[in-house]
Amino acid sequence: MTKIRHRFIDHNINPKTETLVIGTFNPDTKENIADFFYGRQRNFLWTLIPTAFNETSLKGKTRNEKIDFIKKYQIDFVDLITEVEVEEVANYDDGYLDSKVTKWKDIISEMEKLKNLKRVCLTRKSFGDIPNMKTRIEEIKNYCVKKEIPFQLLPTPARFSNEAKQTEWTNFFRNDNR
Repeated sequence: MTKIRHRFIDHNINPKTETLVIGTFNPDTKENIADFFYGRQRNFLWTLIPTAFNETSLKGKTRNEKIDFIKKYQIDFVDLITEVEVEEVANYDDGYLDSKVTKWKDIISEMEKLKNLKRVCLTRKSFGDIPNMKTRIEEIKNYCVKKEIPFQLLPTPARFSNEAKQTEWTNFFRNDNR
């Protein structure tokens, strides 16, 4: 068994964050060359979000360009999982990782620090194969309902991008009438 920590475990959410994007896990392995959240080649988040604001894609751009963008739009990221213990180091599938978690991130504690928080989304819509993550997601959703913070499930930015996916992401990010 191998313990794998989150690649960006030391990332501190900007206290000015208005939009929080919650993901699952970004492994700190030699195979993962992502320089920041959602930075893997087959992930289109850095196209979806900039396009929502009529900006050019940041896919393949530098970490600093992405950080400048999220500061400009008060967006930040956090993942549910801090550490896993696995047999298959290269398996990043949520269904596999769900039962391998050794440390969860306390997302609600992080949200409580964000006084400007206006909306929260999760980069996943289905939960059939992730019962442990689903429990934590439900807790986050309930917290948002209690605090009257809009919470939305968005289609995964991974694997492909299309017009329908872009429309959902744009509607979520532009819902504050900027």
